[in-house]
Formats: sequence, structure tokens, C-alpha cells
Amino acid sequence: MRYAKVMLAVVALAMSASPSAAQTPDDRPTVAVMPFVNGAIGRWHEEYDALRVGIPDLLLSELAANPALRVLEREQIAEVMREQDLNQTERVDKETAVRIGRMLGVHHMIFGTFVIDGRGTMRIDVRAVNTETSEIEYIETVREKSDDFMVAISRLAEAMNAGMKLPATPRGVREARTEKAKTVPFKAALLYARAVAEETNGQWERAAERYRAVLTEFPDYEPAQKGLARAEKGA
Repeated sequence: MRYAKVMLAVVALAMSASPSAAQTPDDRPTVAVMPFVNGAIGRWHEEYDALRVGIPDLLLSELAANPALRVLEREQIAEVMREQDLNQTERVDKETAVRIGRMLGVHHMIFGTFVIDGRGTMRIDVRAVNTETSEIEYIETVREKSDDFMVAISRLAEAMNAGMKLPATPRGVREARTEKAKTVPFKAALLYARAVAEETNGQWERAAERYRAVLTEFPDYEPAQKGLARAEKGA
């Protein structure tokens, strides 16, 4: 069953770029983000573990704001990783990113590591690999306080976009995303990440509860709105 789902995802992605599926093929560069590695130690490892899937989800949302890019949905990456027996704690390296990217016809694969400690110090290390050449095309390190988490994610997305030499995000869109990020505190982003983790594990009702909790405090938070719709549909 999982294999069938993966093959359907591959076929759907291929058809979206096929002239027979539309009048004009979608030749935009395709980007995907792998689950990150949790580098936190001690009790902070468990406390922030949901960010393994939360950071990629949020980074993908920021990248998707650029209409010149095509992003691969998190669910498709998760399905392929399950099919390939890549467990949740396995370190994602360049070879794995290239292999998964080629399976899904993705041009650029992003993967990385994060560390957050009890003092609220955050470090995110990100790499992008070109699946056609198998070469690392961009490396970025972000060091911020967790209070500036969402701003860091927004700026990271723009840095990755430029570093991979992708079409630029329209200036108005970029500035609006950065301003929006300033209104979302780390507490909300972490709760959202935990909802994403529950959703990834198929815990639809628990995911919906967490998405609602985010929206209670931040009713205009678009990622949580979309997440709640998915969770309610899956429940």
C-alpha cells in the first residue's frame, strides 16, 4: 500500500510537468525539505524534538510564498521516507537527500540540523544539494535567540532561495512574510511543530487539538489554519 502511494505521488508530480496534463508544462524549479536532525542534548532533546518536522514545514511554507518555485508537500517526503525504512532518528546526509530527491523528481533538496538549549540559544545548520549533480550547492548557519525563531526561519528561506540561485521572491511578498514572522512567538511555533509531528504520525485528533490551541492565541496564523483543515479531514 505504501509503495502504491509513493508511486502515485511520483506519477502526479511528473504529470504536473507534462504537456499532456496542461497547456503549458510547469517547468519551475522544484524544492523539498527533509526532516531535520535534532542536535539538542539532555531534556532539551525531547522538549524540542517536534522541530525535526516543524522546521522543515515552516521553511517550506516560506519558500512556497515564492510563486516562481514549486515545493513538494511534506506528506510526500514522509511517505517516501517510510517506504525507504528511514526511521525518525536517522541522520539525513547528502546521499540520502539525493536518493529521495531523485525518486520524486525534485531538483533541490534541503536538509539540516538544529540545536536549542535551555537558555533559548538556537543554531540551525542547513544544506542544499542539487540532485542532478549530487553536489552541495549552498550551506547556511543561523544563530539566534529562540524568541526570534520565526524571523530566523523567514530570513533563512530567503537566504536559501538566493543561495540556490532560484528565481527571486517578489519584494512585496518577502517583506510581508518577514513582518508577519515578527508577530509569531516561539511558543506558538513550537506548539505548531508538535501538531505537525502528531499529524505526521497519523494522530489526527491530537494534531487538531494542538492546531486549535495555536489558533486560539493566533487566529490569523495561516500554517495552523491549513494544518487544522488537514487534521479534521484525516480524523
